[in-house]
Amino acid sequence: MNRDSNTYTIIYASVMVLLVAIVLAVTSQSLKPFQNENEANDKRQQILRSVNIDVNADQAEAEYNKLIQDAFLINEAGEKVEGNAFDLDIVKAFRQKVYPVFVANVNGSTKYVMALYGAGLWGPIWGYIAVDDDKNTIFGVDFSHQGETPGLGAEIVNPSFSAQFVGKKIFYDGTFKSIAVVKPGKSAAGQDYVDGISGGTITSQGVDEMLYKSLQGYANFLSSKNQ
Repeated sequence: MNRDSNTYTIIYASVMVLLVAIVLAVTSQSLKPFQNENEANDKRQQILRSVNIDVNADQAEAEYNKLIQDAFLINEAGEKVEGNAFDLDIVKAFRQKVYPVFVANVNGSTKYVMALYGAGLWGPIWGYIAVDDDKNTIFGVDFSHQGETPGLGAEIVNPSFSAQFVGKKIFYDGTFKSIAVVKPGKSAAGQDYVDGISGGTITSQGVDEMLYKSLQGYANFLSSKNQ
């Protein structure tokens, strides 16, 4: 075949594209188990941080297995339903109106960890929130985001922001209230609140809405004295 012809050029380019595509596909498939494990450990780290345990990725699985005594899904009525609480993606879970619960034993005390999901300024925000065995008092919380502005909305991942939630109550006088996120210096009548991020108003509003909508799905479970 004439190497200077258009036909040769097209065939050569097509073969090279096909070969590159095959190599990339094979590489992607071979790396998939490692990617899945990294994602699983990242989730374990987030859940552990909500109960104030911060470990490296290579320690996450062992620590998670040590502390998490049970994991299950509930519906809006607070009833257990079929499904894997850990493997089910948060977005899919919330769309299906089922909610993951992780039961942790921290120094002999039971903590209930629940998932959070919402929207910030530039993309999704999510996290995990843990309550004491009274199913009302916040023990810890961990937030994550996909693309909030560094130094502003991205500060929701800062431990100093999360620390404000410890000891706050989700219910007041038996009524579900959630935790309000307000502008620094402001307050919220009739419920517990924390200061939002200075300069990160929209992200703070996103966290406020995420908390209310996510925890509302758990309200019947939390108001029940049964696990």
